[in-house]
Amino acid sequence: MPPFDIPEGDPFGAHNLPYGVFSLPAAAERTVGVRFGDHVLDAGAAARALGSPHAALLARPTLNPLLAAGRATWAEVRSTLTAAVTDPAHRAALAPHLHALSSVTLHLPFEVADYVDFYASENHARNVGRIFRPDAPDSLTPNWKHLPIGYHGRSGTVIVSGTDVVRPSGQRKGPADPAPVFGPSVRLDIEAEVGFVVGVPSAMGKPVAAGSFRDHVFGLCLLNDWSARDVQAWEYVPLGPFLGKSFATSVSAWITPLQALEEARVAPPRRSHPLLPYLDDTDAEPAGYDLRLSVAINGHVVSEPPFASMYWTAAQQLAHMTVNGASLRTGDLYGSGTVSGPDPEQRGSLLELTWNGRDALELPDGKRTFLEDGDEVTLSAWAPGPGGLRVGLGEVSGRIVAG
Repeated sequence: MPPFDIPEGDPFGAHNLPYGVFSLPAAAERTVGVRFGDHVLDAGAAARALGSPHAALLARPTLNPLLAAGRATWAEVRSTLTAAVTDPAHRAALAPHLHALSSVTLHLPFEVADYVDFYASENHARNVGRIFRPDAPDSLTPNWKHLPIGYHGRSGTVIVSGTDVVRPSGQRKGPADPAPVFGPSVRLDIEAEVGFVVGVPSAMGKPVAAGSFRDHVFGLCLLNDWSARDVQAWEYVPLGPFLGKSFATSVSAWITPLQALEEARVAPPRRSHPLLPYLDDTDAEPAGYDLRLSVAINGHVVSEPPFASMYWTAAQQLAHMTVNGASLRTGDLYGSGTVSGPDPEQRGSLLELTWNGRDALELPDGKRTFLEDGDEVTLSAWAPGPGGLRVGLGEVSGRIVAG
């Protein structure tokens, strides 16, 4: 099919236009691209062909210069690209710069600065509480309804979709074991999440208000924060996740700009506890997103978590992680935390889906409690778009290989 004649209703039509970084066969150079149907448009070359003043910003090997340029420039670039792919007058000029998606290599789209992961799903948090604290009067910790809980991860192990994940090793100790042992994780898990990508930085010592979310955050991606549950269980008291999480975090190759998700904005769940002023969103514009996730293991769908059910919004998370004066940097990435819905088939981790290994999943290729070598996990998602269209969020996949 000719690149401009994409099927009606294609989730990667002109209403979407997510950004990534690609290279052509036998070429070392990487450059910014925009997905259009089943093709990738060389954004820098297209901008030059159309005489855009933003050509130099787009002819770069990462998205970071565009991320740092700010909201007004983001809007201008998007407007130019939308006009470019929808106006027939531009087809001759753009055709040489459209490449079949199957013919390019996709790369990590931005240089990751800091990485933070949150814990924003009440359904997930309650499930974890019921698993590990079954006798507690409340499955949530006392602070959960008052602040977005999070931890700092390792930015150097954020990897692009399609990269193999080496099974991590570490110390493990079961409740009945007399001493810890060292070896490969035997309880390797997934966490189906959404990642938010910061563009505009902030000054140290100056908190960023929740209402400034769209002035600083460029867009979002899908994220799988792989988790070695056995390593984590032994190490995380009292300081939290470390080696059980830092070995790999996979992100999708496409960053969907927030501008493409206006129709997907929804109000978050009702607040059950009064919030401190910097987190209070009672009178704020809707800051939740209606994103429909799907989790597949070896091609078999095992869960469909709804992001609209997330208790804490990305705007509140941004406000909380800067309220102490911590600064933002271009390329900061923060994860939503595991997305889980209220129903069993909407749980975003194997920890929940198998209830900590008690109830094995029945897959076409055998039972699973946690991941085995050779297993490939794929997260995909879409969001409501204009006129009933879907906005495709791409996918993030990774295959487990022996360490």
